[in-house]
Amino acid sequence: MTHVKNTDEFAGQVVADVAAAISGVLTNIGHKKGLYKAMAGAGNITSSWLSQKTNTDERYVREWLNNQTAGGYIVYNQETNKYLLPDEYIPVLADEESPFFLIPALEVAASLWLDEDKILDIFSSGDGLEWGEHHHRLSCGSESLFRPGYKTFLIDQWISAVGGLANKLNVGAKVADVGCGHGVSTILMSQGFPNSKIVGFDIHEASITTAKSRAIDASANDNIEFKVASAKNYQDKGFDLICFMDCLHDMGDPVGAAKHARAALNDDGVVLLVEPAAGDEVNDNLNPVGRLYYGVSTVICTPCSKSQEVGTALGAQAGQKRLSEVMIEAGFSSVERVAETPFNIILAARP
Repeated sequence: MTHVKNTDEFAGQVVADVAAAISGVLTNIGHKKGLYKAMAGAGNITSSWLSQKTNTDERYVREWLNNQTAGGYIVYNQETNKYLLPDEYIPVLADEESPFFLIPALEVAASLWLDEDKILDIFSSGDGLEWGEHHHRLSCGSESLFRPGYKTFLIDQWISAVGGLANKLNVGAKVADVGCGHGVSTILMSQGFPNSKIVGFDIHEASITTAKSRAIDASANDNIEFKVASAKNYQDKGFDLICFMDCLHDMGDPVGAAKHARAALNDDGVVLLVEPAAGDEVNDNLNPVGRLYYGVSTVICTPCSKSQEVGTALGAQAGQKRLSEVMIEAGFSSVERVAETPFNIILAARP
């Protein structure tokens, strides 16, 4: 049972949350105006230096610095009237290639404020809300948020953690990336395993169009293909690996999607599930990461599932036990956790 605060304590908590919500706008501005990048590695700086370096107004920059200092993002030295972005914070705020780079999550949050009226409606009606019905900042923010982690972990740690899988893909195999979105993971696998055939499937036509464009921009190998298809109606078969990257819990019929994957998979193949980090019980998830994921689950993942047939609505905090039950019901004989990060659990399911 969680601790019940007195009224003053709880009011203080809500003030902190409101301050964080407002400060999130300023954090995003700091990213888009290059303020964090200018401060990264620059040591102690003044507001005048930062405004000149980034071609911004000094008075706004000074107020921004004080907000960031009050939030603990920046350190202030009163004696010198200078500000410092600690090196330890650079991977989170300024390094877009870092798996800890979290600023794109604010684009996701921004999209949800813009979608507030739609969310209010479904809370009353119980209807769903398709991924494509959200503001476009959701898709773009999610792409930017997932890319560094996928780039860091997908090939070198997650795929490599499944015995023999990396070797098979190096020699030449057939891979499906189901629910591929803008194709971040699909493109990475194409580049990492040039001898394998990689096919990305997504039901959202606009996302597939973007994925094709991203592949061209990335000069991806010619071993990649994108197709508009749902998780239950793609026709291709004979896959050695089928990936569900942060998407199975969004599907209306996850058991049906897993059954379709089983039928499309070779007998010695494997399904790789990348899902949000979660324990099996509510009490396991009563922490900042759980709070984040229950939030996005309420307004993105659960509505997405409810907008589709069956509408199972697993939620973003389904956990390994529930996900394993889905895969076993679909006809897989084993499910094991092969890797994890602070934000994801990675499961491998075999026929």
